[in-house]
Amino acid sequence: MRYLTIALSKGRLTEMSVELFEAIGIDCSELKSSTRKLILSDEKNRIKFFLAKPADVPTYVEYGAADIGIVGKDTLLEEGRNLYEVLDLGFAACKMALAGPADLQGKIDELTIRRVGTKYPNIARNYFERTRRESVEIIKLNGSVELAPLVGLSEVIVDLVESGRTLKENGLVVLDTIADISARMVVNRVSMKMENERIQKIIDGIRAQLLLRR
Repeated sequence: MRYLTIALSKGRLTEMSVELFEAIGIDCSELKSSTRKLILSDEKNRIKFFLAKPADVPTYVEYGAADIGIVGKDTLLEEGRNLYEVLDLGFAACKMALAGPADLQGKIDELTIRRVGTKYPNIARNYFERTRRESVEIIKLNGSVELAPLVGLSEVIVDLVESGRTLKENGLVVLDTIADISARMVVNRVSMKMENERIQKIIDGIRAQLLLRR
């Protein structure tokens, strides 16, 4: 029996993912240890884990280097990879939003937006082209996106919003919600066919755990 390989997003999603896998009988002790090994395994269940940057998880899954992945919906929307999204895990919930200065609230349809600051250029471009039918200049940023409208780099931003505290402290507000975001389980398309029974067992087990926790 070959190993099933699971790619986990480094960071806050790891701990919550591990909790779910342990609840369905997968041994994650090596994953929780302080080892420097890059690939960690549950020999009994023939499962391997590795941690990757969130943006890389969909790539590993699409190309079959991982059979299963856990990653945020924001990354899936931005990367646009060809894979199966099989479960909404519900945790790490937030929203992808269009935000800008408070004086723009309620006036978004009257506003001529020329430039948009964002860490998510593909999401922003799709939103403006497909939803708003507008042509704008997308400016890719890597740091504090909230700074862009404050210094005149852009009129608005597209970014993840959790509590909204950072926006509020900088005089910004949510102008429109683009998408609800949370952690998702994704599966490689070929793996879903070749290892359907084993993968479906994992999916069903985690789905049952999610129902118990509601």
